[in-house]
Amino acid sequence: MNEEILKKRRQLLRNLVVMAFADGSLGEREINLVADRCVDLGLDEYDLQKAIEFGLGDEASLELPIEMEQRRELMQELIRMMAADGTLAEAEKRLFALAAVKMELTEKDVNEIITQTVKKTS
Repeated sequence: MNEEILKKRRQLLRNLVVMAFADGSLGEREINLVADRCVDLGLDEYDLQKAIEFGLGDEASLELPIEMEQRRELMQELIRMMAADGTLAEAEKRLFALAAVKMELTEKDVNEIITQTVKKTS
């Protein structure tokens, strides 16, 4: 895997961990989802450890992609993470909304992303 792809995959994993910690706790389902995505992304335990350390750090924040397709993918991943523990915490919703605004996604964009994500998981 080339360095650019590896960098983007690690960034996505860090973003998932940041969202997982957004509600102040990391539940078993969230841990499982992060670990499963780590494997799906072709990353290893070291990458997972570094992502968790990042998520626990004082500088933890979402790292927003530049390309629109990656932004949409990130939002889908964040939705899955938010739903992983069966509860949508206010802190998670705020972080999601802030990410959408910072990435200049319209309400229509966000609604389409949510609809696509729900269809994929049904």
